[in-house]
Amino acid sequence: MNAVGITVEYNPFHNGHLYHAEQARERANADVVIAVMSGNFVQRGEPALIDKWARTQMALDNGVDIVIELPYVFSTAYAPNFAKGAITLLDAMCCNAFAFGNESGEATDFYATVDLLTREQQRYDELIKQAVKTGMSYPRAMANAFTTIAPTNQYIDLTQPNNILGFHYVKSAVALASTMQAITIPRKAANYHDDHFSHNSIASATAIRQALLTTTSITNFVPPTTAKLLATKQHVTWADFYPLLRHTLLQWSPDFIAKFADVNEGIEYALVKAAKHATNYEQFLNQIKSKRYTTARLQRMLTHILLGVTQQERDALTSPSYIRLLGMTSEGQHYMRYTKKLRKLPVVSRVAGHQDALLALDCKATAIYNLATGATQTDFNTPPIIKEAG
Repeated sequence: MNAVGITVEYNPFHNGHLYHAEQARERANADVVIAVMSGNFVQRGEPALIDKWARTQMALDNGVDIVIELPYVFSTAYAPNFAKGAITLLDAMCCNAFAFGNESGEATDFYATVDLLTREQQRYDELIKQAVKTGMSYPRAMANAFTTIAPTNQYIDLTQPNNILGFHYVKSAVALASTMQAITIPRKAANYHDDHFSHNSIASATAIRQALLTTTSITNFVPPTTAKLLATKQHVTWADFYPLLRHTLLQWSPDFIAKFADVNEGIEYALVKAAKHATNYEQFLNQIKSKRYTTARLQRMLTHILLGVTQQERDALTSPSYIRLLGMTSEGQHYMRYTKKLRKLPVVSRVAGHQDALLALDCKATAIYNLATGATQTDFNTPPIIKEAG
């Protein structure tokens, strides 16, 4: 059987995601589509709008055959580690190819760019380091460094968010010596960060989340099954966790807060100061934002503080050690049987009795996420979702 892997958040699942899954299957000539999906906290350092099981169900209802979880350590990481975790898991699942959306470029362009920056790695890193010292954000510093090294248009544009992720997917696959082939899918209609509707059926997840918070209709932009699930689920945002975050920041000294992952350069003092005065999350974020710290960088930091994840703990977890199965279709079940002796990592379908530091952190993430919803559904009492044919 032929499988294609995709890396997703489905926050929430929308028509663009449906197009992505369909295109991945078609271009890879795949029998099954495998999605490695972020859990209850996502890459921009935010709680997912709805829980991972509801998002798994959305995926299985709309063309995805198997959903596995990207562990918290990778789902809330910078692009290189985010990609490393995802590609390692898709490779372990015996995918023949991995597909990703991008703003421009063929797969060969991504491989050429990876090759260029591998050869120029030392210079590239030094240019980024120098730019960051001036107060420039890391993504902008990375884009400027790349422009300096590759001024022609024969390489991909690393100022675009999906291109950046695609670059790191390909780089991770090359580093892993994976036999998976990269497949690029041009992004359709909406841009990654668009916060408004500019097309009659395709919108970004950002725009859809904004609409849900203002009760604007989203029915044109999501499959009917997504709309139905969203209507029954509580929507979670950072505002729901701010009282707990504020309590944590006010309880501990700045020196103690500095031990949490990604907290550095003395920002712990600014965090404590803002927590003393800001009565809601929006006020708090506005007080700590700066040119040096992007919103995503700050929110990843805050997520680690919320979950109590230290730098030492996070740095010790360097690679996926299992495959966490969240759900599958009948065809997905067939593929799991077909690859039983071929997979490179053990499959975890039930948490009880499985000892692993990565998995323990995912269980903690679910427990803390449930504080906002009051849900009793945990990693220990929730088996993989099985969607039968028909």
